[in-house]
Amino acid sequence: MAPSRQVTVFVFCAVFLAFSSARSYVNSDKTLEQKMREDVDLSQFYSLLENNPIANTTLTYRSVTVFAPANLAFQKYTGKVDDSLVLYHMTNSAQNLNQLGYYVSSELEGNPPLWITRQRTGVKDEIFVNNAKVLSQRSNLVYTNLNGRKQVLHIIEDVLEPVRSTNPDAPLYNPDAWTFLNQSENIDLDSHRIRSFRQRVQLMKKADIFKAEGRYTFFIPVDEGFQPPPRPEKIDEKVIDGHVIPREVLFTNAAQEEVEHETLAFTDMMKVTISFKTEHSLKGSKTYVKSHTIVGDANHAEGVVLAEIVKANIPVKNGVVHLIHRPLMVVDTTVTQFLESFKDREDGPLYKFYEVIRDTEGDFMDRITRMRDLTLFAPSNAAWLDSNLNNLMRDRSRIREILNMHLVEQRLTMDQIIQSNTNKHPLFKVPTLAPRKSLYFNVVHQGHNKTLTVEGGGVNATVIQPDIAATNGIVHIIDRVLGVPFTTVGRKLATDPMLNKTYQLGKTNNFNIQLDDTSKKFTYFVPRDFAWNRMEARFPSAHKKMFMKDYGYHVKQILERHLVVDDKPLTMQMLKKYSNESLTLPTIRDVLK
Repeated sequence: MAPSRQVTVFVFCAVFLAFSSARSYVNSDKTLEQKMREDVDLSQFYSLLENNPIANTTLTYRSVTVFAPANLAFQKYTGKVDDSLVLYHMTNSAQNLNQLGYYVSSELEGNPPLWITRQRTGVKDEIFVNNAKVLSQRSNLVYTNLNGRKQVLHIIEDVLEPVRSTNPDAPLYNPDAWTFLNQSENIDLDSHRIRSFRQRVQLMKKADIFKAEGRYTFFIPVDEGFQPPPRPEKIDEKVIDGHVIPREVLFTNAAQEEVEHETLAFTDMMKVTISFKTEHSLKGSKTYVKSHTIVGDANHAEGVVLAEIVKANIPVKNGVVHLIHRPLMVVDTTVTQFLESFKDREDGPLYKFYEVIRDTEGDFMDRITRMRDLTLFAPSNAAWLDSNLNNLMRDRSRIREILNMHLVEQRLTMDQIIQSNTNKHPLFKVPTLAPRKSLYFNVVHQGHNKTLTVEGGGVNATVIQPDIAATNGIVHIIDRVLGVPFTTVGRKLATDPMLNKTYQLGKTNNFNIQLDDTSKKFTYFVPRDFAWNRMEARFPSAHKKMFMKDYGYHVKQILERHLVVDDKPLTMQMLKKYSNESLTLPTIRDVLK
C-alpha cells in the first residue's frame, strides 16, 4: 500500500502547486497606487506613472491591470524611456493570470495589443507578456481603488517596448506588419533598413499576408542580407511565405528552442519550418532562427538556412516581427563562404572553428573551396573550450590531421545517414580526408526524436545542428572536436549510446569503477549493442541470464577477458603492426591471442 500512498501524495502536491501558482491575493488594506508607491522595487516604474496624468486618472477611476517592471528591468533596458511608456504596461480591465487570453489591449494611444504566451514547465505555466516573463510569485495581487473598481498587479522581468515613430509628423499607432514594413523609415529600427525585402513583397504581390488579421510571427531580412547581387531575385512568393509563421506569436524568450513551427510555405508540394536557437558565450547571447526546407523543389534546395536575429521582438497589431541578418530558405553560398561569414562575428556559432582553420595556415580552406560535394562536421564554439585541446593547438601538423577528420568527400544529410544506419548496415561508416580515418554513425531514438552521433578518432560527438545547406555540400554542427580524447574509458562507456549494454553489465559488481582510474592505461575490447542484440537473437536464453543479477559474478569474469591493463593503450594502428605475428595480450583474466 505504501507505493499507492506516495503516488497519491505526489498527484495532490502537483495539483496544489498548479492551483497555488495561479491564486489571487486580495489586499483590502491599501490601493494599487499605494502598493506601487511604497514598493521600493517598483520605484522607477512608479516615477513614470506619477508623471503621467492619463495613468493617474485610470488608476483613480477605472478597473485596470498593470504589468509593472521591477527596477532591475529598467537597469537592463536600453530603449527610450518617457512618461507615455507606462500606458503600454496598463490595460482597461482587471484580469488575473488565469483570465488572460491570447492578448490584452494596452492603454497606449491606438491600444496596441500585449501578446500573452503560456509555456508549460512541469506542473505550472510560465507566462510571458510580449517578451517579458511574469514573476508569478509576485503577481495576481488584487486591489480595489477608492471608487470601488477592481485592479490587478503583475510584476514582470523586462520593460515592454512598443513600436515607436521617429517622425512626429507621421505618428504610427498600432501598426500591422505591412504598415510596419511600408513605413519602416519612420520607425526606430536602430541602423537597420528593410527596403529590399519590402520591394520583393510588393513585386511578388504578397502584401496581403502582412495585412492579415490574426496571430503571426514575421521574419524580415535587413538590407545588408541581400548581398551578393543574385540573391534578391531568389526571394520569390514561396520564400516570402517561408518567412511567416501563422497562428503563433513567438517572442524569443517565450519560444521553445529547437521546436519546428510550420510556415505559410508548409503545403502539399513544399514543406518549410522555422525554429529558434540561442547561442551563449562569455560575451552574451545571440538568438538565431533556422528555416528547414524539408521538401523543396528545383528552385528551393532542401536543408537548413541559419540567420541571426539582429533586432528581435517588435510587437505589431497582428503579431510580432523579428529582423534577421539574411533571408531564410535561400541557399546560395558555398561551405567556404558560410564559414567566412563568421570571421568578424565572435559570437557566431562557428567563429572558433573558422579561427582554428585560419591560424593553422594549411590548405584546409582551399580543399573545401575546390570540392564540389562535401560534408563538414564543424565543432561548435563550446567544443573548443575543452582543456585537452590547449597543448594540441600548438601542434599544427596534428591540428591539420584533426581538421581533415571532420571532412567527408560526399554530401550526407541527416536523413541519408539515418537511412544508411539500418539493420543491414548497423554501423554506417564513411572515409574522411584524414588518411586511414573514418567516421562512424549511430542513431539514438527517444520517442519521436532522433539524435545522431558521430565517432571519429575514438571521440563520440552529438550532431546539435544538422543539415545546414550550401551550394557545394552540407554542414553539421557537432558538440565535440573529433580525434581529441577528452574523457576516461569509464565516462566513454557511460555516454556512448552504442555501448550502453556493456556499460549496464559493467555496473555488476562495480566493474566499471576501475575504468575511471587515470593512473592506469586501458585497452577495452567493448561489444557494441549490436553485438549483444545479435547474441540475443541467436542465444536468447544465454543472453537473458547475462543480464540477470544472479549471474553477476560470471558476467564480471567475461568482461575481465575483454580488458587489458598495460603500460600503454593499444591503438588499432599498433595492433595492425602485429597482424602477421603471434601476439598475446594479458587481460585481467586469461589472455587474448
